[in-house]
Amino acid sequence: MEPQPQAGEQTRRTILATTVGNALEYYDFTVYGFLAFIIGKLFFPSFDPAGQLLLAVGTFGAGFVMRPLGGVVIGAYADRAGRKPAMVLTIFLMALGCGLIAVAPTYAAIGVAAPILIVVARSIQGFSAGGEFGASTTLLVEHARPRTRGYMASWQFASQGLGVLMAALTVAILSFALTPEALERWGWRVPFALGMLIAPVGAYIRRRLEETHSGDPARAVAGGARRGGRVATLCRDHGRAVVVAIMVTMGGTGASYVVSFYMPTYAIRELGMSPAIALSAAALTGALALVSAPFVGRWSDRVGRKPLIVGGRIALMLLIYPAFAWLKASPTPGVLFTVVGLLTAVLAIQAVPSITILPEMFPESVRATGMSLVYSVGVAVFGGFAPFISTWLVHASGNKVAPAWYLIVVALVSMAGLPYLRDRTGEAIDAPAVSGVSSYSKV
Repeated sequence: MEPQPQAGEQTRRTILATTVGNALEYYDFTVYGFLAFIIGKLFFPSFDPAGQLLLAVGTFGAGFVMRPLGGVVIGAYADRAGRKPAMVLTIFLMALGCGLIAVAPTYAAIGVAAPILIVVARSIQGFSAGGEFGASTTLLVEHARPRTRGYMASWQFASQGLGVLMAALTVAILSFALTPEALERWGWRVPFALGMLIAPVGAYIRRRLEETHSGDPARAVAGGARRGGRVATLCRDHGRAVVVAIMVTMGGTGASYVVSFYMPTYAIRELGMSPAIALSAAALTGALALVSAPFVGRWSDRVGRKPLIVGGRIALMLLIYPAFAWLKASPTPGVLFTVVGLLTAVLAIQAVPSITILPEMFPESVRATGMSLVYSVGVAVFGGFAPFISTWLVHASGNKVAPAWYLIVVALVSMAGLPYLRDRTGEAIDAPAVSGVSSYSKV
């Protein structure tokens, strides 16, 4: 049964609490990407600059390897114990990873143990992030009325934008305020220390949320989470939905991580721009995502999810190569800001309805698990290693436009799954069975 619609004040509190908590967590996870150019030098010094960057962004991707495991474990916990306890757990795990990076000795101090410690910290953060998305997005959509689910889910994308904005501004301010030597010596640790210290704030906010899932075992069995595990239930009863959902995720996640996380490093290393300018562009990306997401969510509630997903994917394939080519030909701050602004708008058009449609594919008893699993797999395979693949393509081909090739291929592959996608805009999220067959057995 769908939860009763929340009053306006409760809905605003839910949006605020979820958005702030998500933003704090995404700040913790993404600030590493903005400091990869320094971390590579300090923790992988025996390699040439290209090798340092590859290993640093590869370690960024290593955090995503743990996301599917975190999605399964924490997602199942959210389906069993409730959305709120899982969301509190993830924010403390993320803070632990941030704290380890903040105090990690460099390669010069402890040798090979230093990069190993960074990998461990990123793995903890990846495990946490794997469960975060499913629990928080599920809570948002379960608070929504059928005709406002797009708007409610849009705050997941908005919170990611806010996290990127906070991370980029923090690193940009440090880049302006400190000399390059001071930033490399100690300043890079400050954002991670802040991420660790603000975790109790996020936990307090999340504890004030209203729960949407009772975690009743009998209800879980009736809803499809039979003995044998939720992942087994997903694969057995909702296998087609899992495959299509991963394809929906992969189409946008590669572009999202290239534009939001790789672009600052690309601008610094490949285009010769200052860290302050590159990070200001990242802050613009976050700000635009934060502002545009609710409008796109309302739009999807009116016209449906699929038209926007299809239109956004086509626009991305048409624009990504010219955007990189323009940036290569005219590597100026104005062009950089224009390119990231245009690509962020295209990303929002496809990302918000994608985020909304994922929880609509699964019943309540396995919704958080399904959401966490499919999103984590899609992000881990096609998003987390997108900066690494982009860096490798640039240096292997000698072509600074090469990242566009990867994004076009991923978008094309994802389009193959869209014809099988069922648009449930305006329907109750827990629709009743028809002729004895669950409405979730068909995508």
